[in-house]
Amino acid sequence: MRRTLHALPVVAVGAIVLAIGATDPVAWNEEELAVVRSLSLDELPPLPADPSNRVADDPRAVRLGKAFFFDTRFSSNGQVACATCHQPDRQFQDDRALSLGVGRTNRRAMPIAGMAYSPFLFWDGRKDSLWAQALGPLESAVEHGGDRTQYAHVVSAHHAEAYTEVFGPLPRLDTLPPHAGPVSDPIAAAAWGSMDGADQLAVNDVFANIGKAIAAYERTILPPETRFDAWIASAAFPKPGLLTEDEIAGLRLFIGEAGCINCHNGPLLTDNHFHNTGVPAVAGLPDDRGRVAGSAQVLDDPFNCLGPYSDANPVDCTELRFMAPAGEEMLRAFKTPSLRGVASRSPYMHAGQIETLDQVIVHYSAAQRAPEGLSELRPLNLDETQRRYLGAFLASLDPIQ
Repeated sequence: MRRTLHALPVVAVGAIVLAIGATDPVAWNEEELAVVRSLSLDELPPLPADPSNRVADDPRAVRLGKAFFFDTRFSSNGQVACATCHQPDRQFQDDRALSLGVGRTNRRAMPIAGMAYSPFLFWDGRKDSLWAQALGPLESAVEHGGDRTQYAHVVSAHHAEAYTEVFGPLPRLDTLPPHAGPVSDPIAAAAWGSMDGADQLAVNDVFANIGKAIAAYERTILPPETRFDAWIASAAFPKPGLLTEDEIAGLRLFIGEAGCINCHNGPLLTDNHFHNTGVPAVAGLPDDRGRVAGSAQVLDDPFNCLGPYSDANPVDCTELRFMAPAGEEMLRAFKTPSLRGVASRSPYMHAGQIETLDQVIVHYSAAQRAPEGLSELRPLNLDETQRRYLGAFLASLDPIQ
């Protein structure tokens, strides 16, 4: 069973913070300090096991998955790798409002650090493991744009020895078409339909193992330390030092009046849930229903925890078996991103709708109506000084250079 990160209760803390005042740099009480410490990277628990991936923590799979992650041969044009949109020197994202693979996508790339702690992946949660998540872009017509037999041939030609060491012998592939898979390309789809069922299953095994190796590598990607973490660990805490008075005032707002901690909590500063926050739609993009659509997709996914390519026993698939039905409250609800590194990761929201962090704070303060569904936001009416404090605190969450 995966562990999710839970925040300490924050309602009472918010009242305390308001009573004390947002700019007092000294007067913290033990309840507040416990909440602040719960946000530190030092509080991050060990990686949760992934019973659906038997090689999740195998160092050989990590090495193989890293090779896959950076290999542009896993694409239709030989130019796109996982690292194209998840760039290591950019917090494993690409700074684009809409990511570019072999074509333009409809969403922004999420950073990868700490994603092994999340029970559901993508902005809409349509995958329930890192390895299942890795498979989606490989077959997307606008991301990697390739197909299953193509990828099996790439593994056979360029990674066979390392693959065999981790997963055992590759199936016979020389009689299979160079391009075949249940994808949008009609030629590849037709070739897949003409394949023998046993050959399809063998290729599916290789395809799933590609995802499991990539996931093993991605599990090693964790958030780096920030000034905020260093401040909590310092002798000066909770007084100004590594954090300024303005940044600490922003922290008080974050855990109090602004209510940010209600969704951005725990060491990863995310509840890993889905929320409608009234983010505007993007003209020209398809209607995006968020978690309402994603919850149906994850149940239908043959690569989910309960599927035939999972290494888990059904009893281990707790998150999927007990996943709450997504009603209308999940319409246009999107996953809460981590705020670690957020100040240097513009633009924002699931399709880059908001350009700057200051504009994000204004959006949450104003609580505009959602274009569809019901926004969870309520007006905060933060003044300019409070918004500046919040921005200052969020900047302290950038990685230490």
